[in-house]
Amino acid sequence: MLNVTIDPDSFEPIVQAIVTETLIQVRAEEARIGDKLAFSEEEAARLIGIEPHVLRDARLRGDISASRIAGRRIRYLRQDLLAYLARNRTEART
Repeated sequence: MLNVTIDPDSFEPIVQAIVTETLIQVRAEEARIGDKLAFSEEEAARLIGIEPHVLRDARLRGDISASRIAGRRIRYLRQDLLAYLARNRTEART
């Protein structure tokens, strides 16, 4: 059996680096999204934290509104995503 002892203070720079990198990535994603009017299925799914096929299935069932542009391309408005999340909201149980 291997027994390893690590000084907790030695983790602080590692944790700081991870938090800093995470914040950089979050801010970059926020800047990329900016004030877009509509999102592709992949972008919209990522924004609300689900897989694209789950969002597609919800659209096909009529659970979420979307717009069809330039042929078969699907776009979701920010309002579509917020309404979908609001309709599927559950209250916390205590």
